[in-house]
Parts: sequence; C-alpha cells; structure tokens
Amino acid sequence: MSDFQKTQRLWAPWRMEFIRQPKERGCFLCRIIAEGSERDASNFVVRRGQRCLLFMNRYPYSPGHLLVAPYRHMGELEALAVEERSEMMELACLGACLLTGTCHPHGFNMGINQGAAAGAGLEDHAHMHVVPRWEGDTNFMPVVGGVRVMPQALEEMHAALMAELGRMGAGA
Repeated sequence: MSDFQKTQRLWAPWRMEFIRQPKERGCFLCRIIAEGSERDASNFVVRRGQRCLLFMNRYPYSPGHLLVAPYRHMGELEALAVEERSEMMELACLGACLLTGTCHPHGFNMGINQGAAAGAGLEDHAHMHVVPRWEGDTNFMPVVGGVRVMPQALEEMHAALMAELGRMGAGA
C-alpha cells in the first residue's frame, strides 16, 4: 500500500476554538494594540515599540509566523510616517533574529499586506508578515490536502521567543 493510500490523522484541537467562535468585528490589530501590555502574553505580543507592535500570528502559515503592525490604523504605507515604516522594518528584523535563535530557519518570507485582497480581511490596517521557512517545508499537504501542519503550540513558541529576547538583552 502506498503512502497516499494510508489514512493519517492530524490533530489540531486549537483550531476548533477559531472555528466555533464568533468572528471578531472591527480590527483585531487595533484591539490588540488597545488592550495594552497587561494582555501582551495572551495576545502573543513579543515587543511593543514606540510606533509599532511585533506579535505572533494566531493562525500561522508556519511555526513562528510573526506580524508587525503600526499602532495607527492606516491602510497604505505612504500614509504612515517615515518613522513608522522604519520601525516596522526594525521590528521585522528583530523578529527574524529571534526566530533564527529559536527555530533556526533556513530563510524567511517577509511581506506587507495592504488592502482586503492581501489577506486577513483587514481593509485599512497595513501590516507586515515575517514567516520563517525551511528547505523542504512545503509538501503535498497544503496543495493536495488543504492542510497545514503546525508542530508547536503558540504558547510554547511565544515562551521561546521571549526567552531569546531576554538572552539577546533586548527585553521590554
């Protein structure tokens, strides 16, 4: 019997919470920003800068997938101040350094989402993605099965990133 004929079970029980919960109204980025540092751990925030926020994607494309968002709810990069755009890149670089120290990826996909068609249904809050990648990390699962496999819990990854942040001497 070939591997394709074998039935395999993949368990991702944390996804059921997302499936069952009512969809959030409004901008989830603005909510996380407004909730403040007292909710940073539950929101998987890694670093609050002066103008932008670095945090983990709750529904990642790969383990350690990070987001960077400006505090201001702006839809287009050109509407952001130079300092905001600069801090977005600085936090993306910090995220890549943290992920390198914790996950040892072979590379990164980094990109900016602007507009609803870019994803996450965020029409007017531009944000950046930092996605760690490994050679051979894509296989038939996402293409044929429509499945993404996450080998590490978000809480565990957040703890590892925060420990690496402390080790680097870049604590909050």
